[in-house]
Amino acid sequence: MANLKAIDPLKIFYKTIDDKIYNGDYQVPVRIYMPDEDILTGEGTKGNTCPVLIFIHGGGWVTESVENYNRVCARMAKSTGHVVVSIEYRLAPEHRFPIGLMDCYAVVKAVYQNRMILNVDPERITIIGDSAGGNLTAAICQMARDRKEFVPQRQILIYPAVSNDYSEKSPFLSVQENGTDFLLTAKKMSDYLDLYQSCDEDRQSPYFAPLLAQDFSSLPRTLVITAEFDPLRDEGEEYARKLIEAGNAVEVHRIKDALHGFFALGIMSYHVQESFEIINSFLKGV
Repeated sequence: MANLKAIDPLKIFYKTIDDKIYNGDYQVPVRIYMPDEDILTGEGTKGNTCPVLIFIHGGGWVTESVENYNRVCARMAKSTGHVVVSIEYRLAPEHRFPIGLMDCYAVVKAVYQNRMILNVDPERITIIGDSAGGNLTAAICQMARDRKEFVPQRQILIYPAVSNDYSEKSPFLSVQENGTDFLLTAKKMSDYLDLYQSCDEDRQSPYFAPLLAQDFSSLPRTLVITAEFDPLRDEGEEYARKLIEAGNAVEVHRIKDALHGFFALGIMSYHVQESFEIINSFLKGV
């Protein structure tokens, strides 16, 4: 199968910087994408700080990499005018829950506490992830609230995986409707969870499945984007509903006719263009 993330008819010029952030004794690689040269010179920034998107890639916690998402992140930087920090977290099954989550948490914490080469205003940081990356984004925001170590202002969840059950017992109709005939199947999701968990008890943790949280209050302003023909559609929208019920500011958009994984397609994809219009509107609505 072709690497969908490399298919883009537009050649994008972008500047990147590779860095590492400590999670305990382990150094988590990150790649920083600059939207333009003005960011490097301090021009086009506000108060000498740059707006930042911290990106956490998908892949079922077991596949994909910063390298595979190069074009996605380069286009994200160019399309939003934000610096993008992409995290190379460790993958299961070699590194099971919560290792990848804690790699991401360590990087996000470092960015918020200005322990990177970037000059960052915490008010101008947004955490964003797709699929399993959406799961990790939601979990990080819950963990940050619980630990009170930093306060995320915004999160963007793109077709997030926030549940712990993709069997026929799943309460979500989209698992039954879209779980067999498309690229991502309910069986694949079940296999991913098996590879991600360290033990059965993990599945009851809200940091493993954010939809299981007992408390949805005091979470960041949130954008949830779902895909019409995606088994994860209904759980993402249910997560948004729970956030709204708890008093959080939330936007929800379902991309019509879209499949899971569409965000990795090239910018000429209508669904990708629509998503960036939604994302930019959300980012400007601060």
